[in-house]
Amino acid sequence: MTNKAVKGLLHPLFPVLIFLVFLATASGLKYGIEKQDRNQIQSSLDNEAQAMAANLEREFLVHLEAIRRMAQRFEASPGMSEETWSRDARNYLSDFGVYQAIEWIDRDFVIRWLEPLSGNEEVVGFNVAINPERRQALEQAQASGEIDISGVLNLRQGGQGLVIYVPVYAGADNKGFIAGVFQMETLARHLLTSRVLDAFRIRITDSGKLAYELNTSSETAPAFSHTTPVALPTLDWALTVTPSAAWVESQRSVWPLATFISVLFMGILTSLTTLLVQLILKRNQALLKTRRELESEIDQRKAVQQDLARLESTDALTGLANRRFFMEDLTHTLNIADRQMRQVALVMMDLDRFQMLNDSLGHQFGDELLIKVSERLNGLSNEKVLVAYSGGDEFMVCQQHVDDLDDVINLLGQIKQIFAEPFEVQGDAHSVTATMGIAVYPQSGLDADTLLRNADVALYRAKDQGRNTYQFYTEGMQDREVMRLELDKDLSQALANDEFVLYFQPQVELESAEIHSVEALIRWQHPRRGLLPPVEFIPLAEESGRITEIGRWVVMAACRQLARWQGTDFEHLRIAVNLSGRELDDESLVDHIREALESNNVPPSRLEVELTEEIFIQNIEHNRDQLSKLHKLGVQLAIDDFGVGYSSLGYLRDFPVDLLKIDRSFITEVTERHDDAVITRAVINLAHNLGIRVVAEGVETMEQLVFLKSHRCDFAQGYLISRPVPAAALEKALSEGSMITDTPVRSGL
Repeated sequence: MTNKAVKGLLHPLFPVLIFLVFLATASGLKYGIEKQDRNQIQSSLDNEAQAMAANLEREFLVHLEAIRRMAQRFEASPGMSEETWSRDARNYLSDFGVYQAIEWIDRDFVIRWLEPLSGNEEVVGFNVAINPERRQALEQAQASGEIDISGVLNLRQGGQGLVIYVPVYAGADNKGFIAGVFQMETLARHLLTSRVLDAFRIRITDSGKLAYELNTSSETAPAFSHTTPVALPTLDWALTVTPSAAWVESQRSVWPLATFISVLFMGILTSLTTLLVQLILKRNQALLKTRRELESEIDQRKAVQQDLARLESTDALTGLANRRFFMEDLTHTLNIADRQMRQVALVMMDLDRFQMLNDSLGHQFGDELLIKVSERLNGLSNEKVLVAYSGGDEFMVCQQHVDDLDDVINLLGQIKQIFAEPFEVQGDAHSVTATMGIAVYPQSGLDADTLLRNADVALYRAKDQGRNTYQFYTEGMQDREVMRLELDKDLSQALANDEFVLYFQPQVELESAEIHSVEALIRWQHPRRGLLPPVEFIPLAEESGRITEIGRWVVMAACRQLARWQGTDFEHLRIAVNLSGRELDDESLVDHIREALESNNVPPSRLEVELTEEIFIQNIEHNRDQLSKLHKLGVQLAIDDFGVGYSSLGYLRDFPVDLLKIDRSFITEVTERHDDAVITRAVINLAHNLGIRVVAEGVETMEQLVFLKSHRCDFAQGYLISRPVPAAALEKALSEGSMITDTPVRSGL
């Protein structure tokens, strides 16, 4: 029983239960006190209403008696002149101040005398028996000599009021009536105090019907109201009093709220105290439990610390040394090398095209490939070589004992041999290569951070020269890398600052010697370095991922230029733009090109996109789908740099290609080297047999132009015809016909 009681006291809801009990008690007390308060307010209102009714009765009778005395004076002086009567009436008006007018009405119910006359002229001669009911009431008053009160009616003078008629004599001797006219507003405000008028809305009902209402604009409390009869001669009046909200609030007591808050506060304190006791008891129980578990946890922590010591030096994915351990070991190695006068080589290694494979085949594929590469690289590890995984697709190799440069060259050969065989990943063989940057201590740096930074600089320099190669750090690389980083920073603002421009290089049709198409080539108008060619910034754009934004700008700028040429002598020109592999991977590429064409009202056939042969081959299925969409859109498709590095021509059958552009490396010596001539003729024949037109790039001599025309090449492009020029210069040259577009007549062609 005791354990159950303790559990009940420690239950989380117990403080809540205590609080709810106090809340219920506080609410009950508040309700009871508020009920008493409402009863007290209603009682006060009843007293106010009865006092108002009594005051109204008393004051009204005073004024009634005043009218009666005036009638008696008229009876006592039957020959009273109008002047004397008027003077007497003015005295009454001055003494009482509540009458609107005092009238003498003859026995035919017509008003004869009136005070004050000013403002009431039209009332003189008015018959007050305005309806049968009023006539009957007045006749009865004449006969009986009793007073008659009209009740609330619309006065001839304007507004609402009531009239007291006192007969002068009764029966056959009746000489009319002395009448006192009261406006209801004036009467009510005279009989009722300003406090009453400010604090209450007053309704006067006559025989149950609303006769008059005072203070209608004030906000009332409809929950409180009191109706009391008013004892007036001949009238069945009742007074309904409704208090204003302000009066009710002034009558309310503060004790209901004060009692509620006090009891509720006591409940909160009691609940918090109970909660504190619970926390203390639970804390004691937790301390006892913790003490029992502490020894077990100490043993577990010892095991975890041993695992952490191993994990701190090892990468979880590859099993190789991690970057932190590698840098600590490199620092230690350099200290030893400094004492022993030895050299140390640091190799930074980056997997070629890893990001493309990872994005297209998935992160699971990328992780498995990294594991496979790590397993092979780990075979290099010995007492002189430490291999580590830096992160991403980068690895680091430290050769600790280097006697001469041949030792490093031998290590690089072993690394290249590792990548000679394809890697088996997810059931498929994938050929992967690596690019390397090498920094040698002490020539390339005297500490670990400097050596690592310079090896990274050499790695980027190797990437600039191509893939699957290596580069040693040399003096001056750092300066070039700093310049490259500055240029990369400026590139992020180039689009926003509208610093790119398009140059155009025409392509001459050899059969007709006419120019129908131009290639758009981007230039960067750098604010400090002047006009920069693409080779200076396009590689940076590809590394940073900005190439997609730049490519979109080129497409939009080309479409705008085509739109400007519409309706001019140059509207026949077609513009070719280059696409990168990243742009082709963009799923929204086709939509963007469609929007650019439609927004500028340009026919799709006037736009041509060029992709290098290497881009065509990469991710064939995806590229086939993208290029098919572009072909259906009506855009022309061209293969650039054709014939460089690929032997399989099967893709020409699968892709919707319109043009082949023979790489300039074959055209440069096409008239001197037999092999280049044979390859060029073969490409032209192959393309024509497939229904594809051919463009020769890099034409710089008339002999090359003659050769190409003689072998039925369709188009030629190069410095012989024109260098890339701005749009204005192109238009001027085309208008003047200053470009070389045809072969000499003496050639016999």
